[in-house]
Amino acid sequence: MSSRTRFIDAIESQSIESTHYSRATLQTKIVHIGFGAFHRAHQAVYTDLVNEADSTPWGIFGINLFRKGKLTEAFAKQDNLATLVEKGTHSTTKRVIRSFTGAMNIADQGVQVALAKMCEPQVAIVSLTITEKGYCLTPEGLLNKEHSLILQDLTSPQSPISAIGIITEALRLRRIQKKPPFSVMSCDNIPENGHKTKAAILGYATLVDPDLALWIKDQVAFPSTMVDRIVPAMDTHAFLDLEQEMGVADDFGLISEDFKQWVIEDQFCNGRPKWQLAGATMVTNVLPYEEMKLRVLNGSHSFLAYIGSLCGHTYIYECMEDSTLKTLTLALMTQEQALSLSADLNVDLIEYAHSLISRFSNKNIKHQTAQIAMDGSQKLPPRAIDPILTLIKTDPFSKERPPQLLSLLLAGWMHFIQGKHSPDFTLVDPEDQALTGLLTQSNSAPLSESLLSFKPVFNKDFLQYPELSKQIIYFYNAIEEQGIRAVLNGLSHSLRTQ
Repeated sequence: MSSRTRFIDAIESQSIESTHYSRATLQTKIVHIGFGAFHRAHQAVYTDLVNEADSTPWGIFGINLFRKGKLTEAFAKQDNLATLVEKGTHSTTKRVIRSFTGAMNIADQGVQVALAKMCEPQVAIVSLTITEKGYCLTPEGLLNKEHSLILQDLTSPQSPISAIGIITEALRLRRIQKKPPFSVMSCDNIPENGHKTKAAILGYATLVDPDLALWIKDQVAFPSTMVDRIVPAMDTHAFLDLEQEMGVADDFGLISEDFKQWVIEDQFCNGRPKWQLAGATMVTNVLPYEEMKLRVLNGSHSFLAYIGSLCGHTYIYECMEDSTLKTLTLALMTQEQALSLSADLNVDLIEYAHSLISRFSNKNIKHQTAQIAMDGSQKLPPRAIDPILTLIKTDPFSKERPPQLLSLLLAGWMHFIQGKHSPDFTLVDPEDQALTGLLTQSNSAPLSESLLSFKPVFNKDFLQYPELSKQIIYFYNAIEEQGIRAVLNGLSHSLRTQ
């Protein structure tokens, strides 16, 4: 019996949620760059459910930029199927995802194979989950022309290595081949991700071929999206748990929470799946929803990642078992982040905050604080800096009375990156060299002041308000002198007496 047959027989013998549409004629209409956990547990699930509800199924082909290994062969052996265990607080759903047509690693098979796939005439969407750093942007949201990947691509634009270069080259080839353009859809947690993806690609295309840039600007759609589902990184214990639940080992299988949300700007140049049939929300303006998720959910996650780590917590659910930390997290959501959001947002934010506390408390989801803490230099500006700059112009705050909990978040990050809380700490950040330089430099300035000069986080707009810097330094020193627990207890008492 082949490994393919064993895998399929094993999942068919279980009580598993599965779609039933025919995959015999499933075509690749979406090419996804970043064939990682989040995509497989989110966009691929929505597309699979839509394929069941609609008569025209859309297949997804996954591409990894830098990962190496026998991915294509292994995935093909299990018929391009992936398993997913969705764990809620009180129930578990086992699912098989059937929307994939295949996958590849560029590092193994070469970029020309990927470009050929993206140039297949039926491909209508290229989507991305490549994290913030994959877009090669400046802090202002424009193409970073000095980025090492971009500099390398400019020397050989027809053999690119960055996602931005690859997409641009695929569009160039489609234009030459007189094929219709595809839409480019970012699914990363970046505010206005569609606008920023467009800025990066147009910036790069202008350097390569100004006429191509004009064609892209006129013909290609860049819809913005807001995605939400907690998908922890898989480790050895998680894979064992998955195998026990599913009755079969699956290197592509995942465990996620049972909640999922997708808000999509309905702007596509070459068609799209009817994702609304699977519960996605199609809107004309995603930004208010993006800001809500980035600030209330992701900002709180960052708060728990840094402050929770300093408290000794490994998982998010452990942070929720810490009553003081739970109280302060809810206060961060409702008394600070919620007040920074657009008035056009038609959401009960108190109810939303409490729903997040419930999700964070799910013991069945082992979401590591260390995982969320990665890449802080790129996550903190939209999650903490932007809302602070909004709040100091919003009652009851001011530039003389900035928000405390967001300031504590930033002070906590400053302590976290020093690694004193863990003997096994490794700084994971695209700016790790610059940060390490600041942490190890020997000068007379206090470390907190040196870190405030770190421009990828503390931009010029932030630094023009000295009271913001003073408050962060205050919390930094308080953590240093009193310990994180004393600082949290003091803030909690302060909130109760207000």
